[in-house]
Amino acid sequence: MTISSSSTWPDRDPSGGSLDLLGRRDQPWTAAAALDLLPENNGPRIEVLRGCVIVTPGSGVDRRTAHLHLAYRIGVAARAAGRWGCRSVNLVSGDDLFVPDLVVLRRPAGGRRAAIVADVLLVGEIAPSGVIDRPREYAAAGVPYFLRVDLRNRVPALALYELVEGEYRPLAAAAAGTTFVMREPFEFSIDPADLLDEEAPQA
Repeated sequence: MTISSSSTWPDRDPSGGSLDLLGRRDQPWTAAAALDLLPENNGPRIEVLRGCVIVTPGSGVDRRTAHLHLAYRIGVAARAAGRWGCRSVNLVSGDDLFVPDLVVLRRPAGGRRAAIVADVLLVGEIAPSGVIDRPREYAAAGVPYFLRVDLRNRVPALALYELVEGEYRPLAAAAAGTTFVMREPFEFSIDPADLLDEEAPQA
């Protein structure tokens, strides 16, 4: 895959990493190589799957808003249960590198550039989330719980799945105007409508 650099991306970081390598490297990529050679950035999502780099452009306002609200609320609920919530964290699974919208860890990962999949209790994704079949990949990696957020037609909905015999099976679901209630892997509830910022109705 050839990817040209963009003036909106940071070309280099203080460690010397460069996004120019995305278009010049002639070897299969691994999570270790990406973390070692590429700079951190707050723009596109850069992941590695089976030797290939996958770049997902930055998202729109609704997706970013839902991401912010959900990560904060899940983080508070997770911490109360002795877990640690992170958003857009590097997640290493063998040679693959994922950047889920949301991750809940069994133990803190402070000071590290990436978390490892064995420490992950739950991953959350706001659809659409690029070309990767994320439920399949996370299930194959053994992530116990998967949380999906759907913003279709600007009607937010949440669905929680549990890994059972290698596949995700539904545990709970709710759409805007009702209450999404999660009992496992920790208690959490929300009206999905709260994930989007809306103006108050005009009198």
